[in-house]
Amino acid sequence: MENLTGKHSAFAPLTKYSFRQRLTIRAADVAGYALTMLLGSLTRFTVEGWEHFESASSDGKQPVMVFWHDRILLATYYFRRRGIHVLSSMSFDGEYVARFIQRLGFGAIRGSSSRGGSAALVEMIRYARRGAPVGFTLDGPRGPRYQAKMGPILVAKKTGHPILPFIVEAKRYWTIGSWDRLQIPWPLTRARIIIAPPIYVDVRARQDVMDQTMAEMQKALDDLVAAGERWRLGL
Repeated sequence: MENLTGKHSAFAPLTKYSFRQRLTIRAADVAGYALTMLLGSLTRFTVEGWEHFESASSDGKQPVMVFWHDRILLATYYFRRRGIHVLSSMSFDGEYVARFIQRLGFGAIRGSSSRGGSAALVEMIRYARRGAPVGFTLDGPRGPRYQAKMGPILVAKKTGHPILPFIVEAKRYWTIGSWDRLQIPWPLTRARIIIAPPIYVDVRARQDVMDQTMAEMQKALDDLVAAGERWRLGL
């Protein structure tokens, strides 16, 4: 596939931030990238459902990938260098997150459900139509935790690309005290990527059908969490 990251692979200027903030952003960017690369390279991955990824990537389609925010570290490592475009918050915290995921080969489109969301969603649709895969941390950037939003359904409807729910379940991990209970995998742990079947949205779908599709997407991700937990606990 053509490299479509373009302008979204370039770091945004930091002129609106103070000198101290610029130092913090740069330090957090490098630290986030280093941590992701280190822990990701030490993780032993297995994949269940890769045929669903291949199906969603066939016949000129590209997946609209959806997953939960607490699994973002290993997800960004495993799917790096694929030109996936993701939303990145326009907040201070979002700036350094955008930078380290750009280092991992993602395109960072600035905006969120609360700031610049509509324009960012239009930009995601534009890039998806050009053949770029896109991704959503569905409950980001600040929750509620494990609660899906409508964004990927709108992208799927406008582009004809399928929604692809997935989860990354680490066998052993630490949990930090953030709103999403972010998971930091132990070094040398195992992780299982579980990919659900694609979900398609008709371009003529009305609001009631889109609401049903969102419920289907929510259930798919809830089922993935349950499947990941069963694997992690050996059930």
